[in-house]
Amino acid sequence: MAVEVLVLKETAAGERRVAATPETVKKLIAAGADVRVEAGAGQSAGFLDQAYYDAGARPADAGSLASAQVVLVVQPPSAEILNGMASGATLVGVLQPQADAARGDAIRARELLAFPLERLPRTTRAQAMDVLSSQAGMAGYKAVLIAAQLTPRFFPMLTTAAGTIRPSKVLIVGAGVAGLQAVATARRLGAQVECFDVRPETREQIESLGGKFLDLGVSAAGEGGYARQLTDDERREQQRRLGEHLKGIDVIVCTAAVPGRPAPKIITASMVEGMRAGSVIVDLAAETGGNCELTRPGESIDHNGVTIAGPLNLASLGAVHASEMYARNVLNFVSLFLREGALSFDWQDELLAKTRWPEPAAP
Repeated sequence: MAVEVLVLKETAAGERRVAATPETVKKLIAAGADVRVEAGAGQSAGFLDQAYYDAGARPADAGSLASAQVVLVVQPPSAEILNGMASGATLVGVLQPQADAARGDAIRARELLAFPLERLPRTTRAQAMDVLSSQAGMAGYKAVLIAAQLTPRFFPMLTTAAGTIRPSKVLIVGAGVAGLQAVATARRLGAQVECFDVRPETREQIESLGGKFLDLGVSAAGEGGYARQLTDDERREQQRRLGEHLKGIDVIVCTAAVPGRPAPKIITASMVEGMRAGSVIVDLAAETGGNCELTRPGESIDHNGVTIAGPLNLASLGAVHASEMYARNVLNFVSLFLREGALSFDWQDELLAKTRWPEPAAP
């Protein structure tokens, strides 16, 4: 008997992505799943219901949620959906169970086997399942496009009958997946691009994309590729040098974020006040508080002539490709426990064991 898999339509405001595409549905069915898709689940991402049915899925009905053994989502489902799931069912998505007490309680009360994909270990083997990386790439791309739209300047150098226009100077803060995509996108648009990261080992990656590594003379290199915590004196010196440098920057795109923790404050109010009027800051880290002290999540403000934008859920703006990447990540993860029409969880597999929530009680 096939495993019942349900693909839900997202209910979060502004969310356009979907957790499965016709391509991945076909592969789930090949692995032994009976896939049901809620009406309109993929429409905002460009995937119509008929495309899912052509791939072998069936329409979800009133009883699908209560009977589904595996439920696939992008954003955390509502308490109503969680309470309607079958006891012991498996839930896969970016669930953030500890960010909302009611959500976590509902998962426990229904004894759901939840796999918050943001908890996935960052290993080589997990790369094909890494939703944080795939979605960050789209977010970094969109953040630069928003900056290009907000700035009152051209990004590229232009030679015109009215004279030569110098290229915009763009600074990317953070050289993770989103930051590196932002570097590449800003370079494609013709800007002069620098990237700042506390990890000096990111220099090679930044330069390979055509950017310049901004060296402020303070290294936070730590063990295992992670940054160490700066001393108070080091932090003050770094901020002083960064503040001076920002006086000549036209556009800043902030991307520094740590999963499950508030975004580090890197751009202070005094730094913003030292920037030229007409400058733009796009803070991709707004969802976790922002890298700029003045960022207001979900808003765009003017502070002494400097525009500060705090857009949310940027990956959803590129719903077609973001969904394709996310759905493939989900398929690869589900393939760890869905084989030949049966669910089989190998708790010796660290990808399953470390992603599972809540963690089982110690024996």
